[in-house]
Amino acid sequence: MLSRLRSAAPHLSSALSSQTNIFFKSTPKETTYYCFLSANAFSSKVAPANVDSSPPTISEKPEVKVDLNAMFWSKPCSLALAKDSPLRIEEPEFSGMKRLMLKLLLFYSKQSKSIRGANIVYKRIISQVDKPPIYDVFNLEKTFKTTYSLLMLHMWLVLRRLKEEGKEGTEFGQYLYEIYNHNLELRVSKAGVNLLLIKWMKDLEKIFYGNIVAYDAALTQEAKHQDLANVLWRNIFSEDGSDSMKEAASISVQAMARYVRRESTCLSLTEKEAIYSGNFSFTPLASSPLTKMVK
Repeated sequence: MLSRLRSAAPHLSSALSSQTNIFFKSTPKETTYYCFLSANAFSSKVAPANVDSSPPTISEKPEVKVDLNAMFWSKPCSLALAKDSPLRIEEPEFSGMKRLMLKLLLFYSKQSKSIRGANIVYKRIISQVDKPPIYDVFNLEKTFKTTYSLLMLHMWLVLRRLKEEGKEGTEFGQYLYEIYNHNLELRVSKAGVNLLLIKWMKDLEKIFYGNIVAYDAALTQEAKHQDLANVLWRNIFSEDGSDSMKEAASISVQAMARYVRRESTCLSLTEKEAIYSGNFSFTPLASSPLTKMVK
């Protein structure tokens, strides 16, 4: 798989940047994959989220640095949006004949509500990984590789939370994964990859599986505290997939490890109604109280 990815790298690199390397390191299948990670599940039923699928471009390094050592130490809390938050998205209310017609069209069915909710959840994920703050805070260049890696990371965080809800969460996760998969196809196409799309998507799916297994293993009780940082280094920060963490990136990697642990706990503290409706928001990284700005 890695050899195929290496051969594919020049295609993405030429489309995005001559300095962009597409290299991901997955881990052996040591744990069972989530059953909702089927690329073909509900493909004819899920309406894709209306999100920007344009390939990310490289951004300049931030002029203002943050004190990463001072970040992500605060007590975890629910990520649910307040009732009066302008970011909330509520279910549309209809009455009379319109409501009757929509009911006949199964607009109010559990499946339809889940699909709408999954679309909103995916937009929350995209909002976190497509905007500059996350790259600025963790000193990352915004390339296809880093954006895709961060997208996988946040998908895993949500799928991990959904797994806590048992069968109901698994079903919701199927819709969310299909939306992610559709959006990823658009991103790969717009990146200008001159390869058979189906073959490329299969490679990316294997990478996704490998990342999820690695992140799960890093948060088990048996795992060492440094394991999560090592996985984040390989999957997100390393340009060539090497295991040896560069000293210059160590502070950023450790900060992201704290961020991931905190977000995972925060999501667990978020009630399922907020999760299913998409009315939650990842910890903001722009003007965040968790950030200490350094001049």
